[in-house]
Amino acid sequence: MEMVILEGKDACDWVYRGEGGANLVLAYSGSSSSPSSLFVGKVIRIQKARKNDKANGVFSVLTCDEQLLWRENKELISSQNKEVLEQRYVKHVIIPLLGSKHVDAGVRISVSKEFLESVDKKVTKQRPPWRVNAANVDTSHDSALILNDHSLFSQGISSGGDCISVEIKPKCGFLPTSRFISEENMLKRSVSRFKMHQILKLEYNEISEVSEYDPLDLFSGSKERVSEAIKGLYSTPQNNFRVFLNGSLILGGSGESTGRTSPEIGYAFEDALKGFIQSDDGHRKNSFLQLVSDAVYESKVLDRLLEVQKLDILDVEGAIHCYYDVINQPCPICKEGGPLEEYSSLHALPLDESLKIVKDYMTAATAKDCSLMISFQSRKDWDGEPSCDNVCLKLTNQTFDYKVHFIDLSLKPLKRMEAYYKLDQRIISFYTQKQKVKNGEEHLGNQNLPMKAKSRGTQSHGSSQHHYYL
Repeated sequence: MEMVILEGKDACDWVYRGEGGANLVLAYSGSSSSPSSLFVGKVIRIQKARKNDKANGVFSVLTCDEQLLWRENKELISSQNKEVLEQRYVKHVIIPLLGSKHVDAGVRISVSKEFLESVDKKVTKQRPPWRVNAANVDTSHDSALILNDHSLFSQGISSGGDCISVEIKPKCGFLPTSRFISEENMLKRSVSRFKMHQILKLEYNEISEVSEYDPLDLFSGSKERVSEAIKGLYSTPQNNFRVFLNGSLILGGSGESTGRTSPEIGYAFEDALKGFIQSDDGHRKNSFLQLVSDAVYESKVLDRLLEVQKLDILDVEGAIHCYYDVINQPCPICKEGGPLEEYSSLHALPLDESLKIVKDYMTAATAKDCSLMISFQSRKDWDGEPSCDNVCLKLTNQTFDYKVHFIDLSLKPLKRMEAYYKLDQRIISFYTQKQKVKNGEEHLGNQNLPMKAKSRGTQSHGSSQHHYYL
């Protein structure tokens, strides 16, 4: 990309697309005939600064402990700023694991302080209030990252063919088997982390109801279970499922959690699919969900993501001990008691092994928190791109080209290990308590039932429990 600096006047060409905890994402909406036309089909990712962070604008790119952790990755260690660090992490750590076909490292571009200030002011009303309260655009930076807009097809921009893209946040797709999981936390081996976390979120009103989605279905490799996962995501999108038509959001929240898809929203979505899915009214939504399911299943792209997630081989209950050895601090977990003979084997590891365990855990954390963008365009609208795959939707006898990209592949701060461990303990402790109360109430309730009714009640509840928790 040719040398260019985005100035304050250029902010009007960028529109809010969404955000995560660390970055704001805007899409280019300017004219293809303007001086900035090289940004057509691009998004810009801008760093945010937390309002309660007293060190805003004054920080080391990597802490001393992080430099030790990533010492074998010289490119990361020599990064001059956070933008360079993030780009190099994707290029040198993530792409070798997930493949260049599905990952875009992006290009850094210079931005003025006026541009960042103008962007911050422009998008405030479009951002979720809780995001605004937590962080603003970090105006201390002089660069940002330009990426391809994966909600569009590059040729489709000029051909005029509609493009529909789906953003999925898959979350962790496997059950841990680590021997370092404590006896009281054994439910982690049979219930997905996502489903357990839902119960805690519901208790604290972070969600309005428990999601019907389970990541274990999406990563299962079973065509039927993948289809169930996509249906669950559609029914309860929360912040795990969004759909765009030509870059504009038509389903799901804009950077925030969304409740159940109401009939009214469903009707509007059905109408938005008109012209893209060639089906009668009332059938387009189901055909589209089948299209997404088929693309996920046939692409096998989640198999590779799962491999990276499984770099977490010890679970956080094991990796946390190696973390305290890496940062050279006494382990508070061991002070609390537990199977000390098990933990001592971890603390006896050579430093190189502890570093690898923690580094792999942090890399897996990126894979557990990333998003998947799948974009579709009808084959009849254009000739297709060589890099695209295609899928046939048998329900409508249509063929679609599609492309898959992983996004939101941020390097996680090493210090976050402590927060990961504390949250993990909160999730499993609360879920276990709820299960004990629930099972106790069932037992007491069944004590007063006749034998036949007791049998019927148990069977009925068993079905409900499977649908709700597993």
